[in-house]
Amino acid sequence: MKFKTLTMALAMTAALFSCGEKTNEKSCCTENYEALANQYAEVTLTTDISHLSENEVQMLDLLFQAGKIMDDIYWTENLGGDKDEFLSKIEDPNARKYAEINYGPWDQLDNRRVFIPGYGPKPEGAGFYPTDMTKEEFEAWENPDKTSQYTLVRRYADGSLHAIWYHEAYAQQINKAADLLMRASELAADKEFANYLKLRAQALLTDDYYYSDMAWMDVRNNNVDFVVGPIENYTDGLFGYKAAHESFILIKDQEWTAKLSRYVKLLPKLQTQLPVEDKYKQEKPGSDADLAAYDVVFYGGDCNMASKTIAINLPNDERVQLQKGTRKLQLKNAMAAKFDKIVVPISNVLVAPEARQSIKFDAFFANVMFHEVAHGLGIKNTLDGSGTVRHALKEQYSAIEEAKADILGLFLVTKLSEMGEYTNTTLEENYTTFMAGIFRSVRFGAASAHGKANMIEFNYLSKEGAFTRDENGLYNIDFPKMKLAVEKLGGAILTAQGNGDYEYVKNWIATDGVIKPELQADLDKLAGSGIPKDIVYNMGMEYLKK
Repeated sequence: MKFKTLTMALAMTAALFSCGEKTNEKSCCTENYEALANQYAEVTLTTDISHLSENEVQMLDLLFQAGKIMDDIYWTENLGGDKDEFLSKIEDPNARKYAEINYGPWDQLDNRRVFIPGYGPKPEGAGFYPTDMTKEEFEAWENPDKTSQYTLVRRYADGSLHAIWYHEAYAQQINKAADLLMRASELAADKEFANYLKLRAQALLTDDYYYSDMAWMDVRNNNVDFVVGPIENYTDGLFGYKAAHESFILIKDQEWTAKLSRYVKLLPKLQTQLPVEDKYKQEKPGSDADLAAYDVVFYGGDCNMASKTIAINLPNDERVQLQKGTRKLQLKNAMAAKFDKIVVPISNVLVAPEARQSIKFDAFFANVMFHEVAHGLGIKNTLDGSGTVRHALKEQYSAIEEAKADILGLFLVTKLSEMGEYTNTTLEENYTTFMAGIFRSVRFGAASAHGKANMIEFNYLSKEGAFTRDENGLYNIDFPKMKLAVEKLGGAILTAQGNGDYEYVKNWIATDGVIKPELQADLDKLAGSGIPKDIVYNMGMEYLKK
């Protein structure tokens, strides 16, 4: 009965999405779909798996199958309707390709602009809530499960709201994925990874992810890793409550991982040095954090939509973070692809010639790595004891948290360099590469959490004089001012999070989380340069080197 109710609700949602507004249809009909698709450079995800055992290779195939199920579920969550029905109506191959990249008719790199005829604006709550539900109706509705990360909100025939757990809503797909994970666990060479797969299978069937998250924290000696399930909250733009399904398949780079392990033991000390009043850094991050490097061979669902993730910091559960910390996984091959195809070409257009020599991959890697480290530091619960920062800041949380991780990541690089613990690059290289990285990721659009975060940083650093811009629109870093601005901004964000002041953060993002005209003019230089905005993957078992 519940599955039938969901199917009917999804059909209604799809119908509501397709409003056929004339302005949107006119815009769509004049689209240059080939140019849109070419904004993404094709990259083949591959790595050497010749060191894996026969059982591990068989296990990989099962993980690919489970990962694709997560991808299918995410289509429903983001689109609010049936994937195959939606795609079957698109005749232009480039339009279809672009729709597949965006998991729907909304351009994620252009403020979710409609690019397929017959569709209206994307609902803020995507497919997680009824499209006609107001925030006021939701807030007035008394239901203990409504804010869970793992429920859909739907209407009964009488118009009343009800919550459906993910494992019930997607029962057929979830049951199949859980079975694949159980079978994969029997082939796993590493006992901790095998245990995680078993517990993750149970979690998919119950929507209780705590125990599998805790088990994943014990995975250290694996050759293969698998991130799977409803994880991030970016797609829920209404409240930021609902987690979307995704999956990564990863092959560990043992050599690079060994180089990174030395930083983990420094995390408790780094927490005490954050640039904020003591009361905002009293929480002690878990000391069992993991810092590792991988080649990623599969993306599915949320992490694969439009701009691609290049590092992972999980679990998101604040309880696990405080007890054990997080695992910070650096996706080295994906990072290298973005650096070579996007960051370096952008720096040749927008960075002053004398500063371009400071754009280095090792600095890019470090900035991303310490971004993920920074997610695990700071404050997870508001000072007034009312609950987590995530719930206090609602849909504004993701943007301010990404800004925190960006800016504190740079702060951590600075501190470690001063301590003599980080010597791979110079601070000039890290700061300059950070600036080039902002130009890269702000092209995702200011509508995304990462885009808003980048603009908060850019506009704050601009006000503090952390960089200069000459008459030709070329940027350079003022290193002393940059260092001070990074500390000030880091402290401001941590204070806002600890206070849990929703209205303050909302107003801050509305004011500074936007692209100002001068920067837009500079970004427009990139429009005709042929520099891709992001990457799209060819991936599958057939691409792996055996």
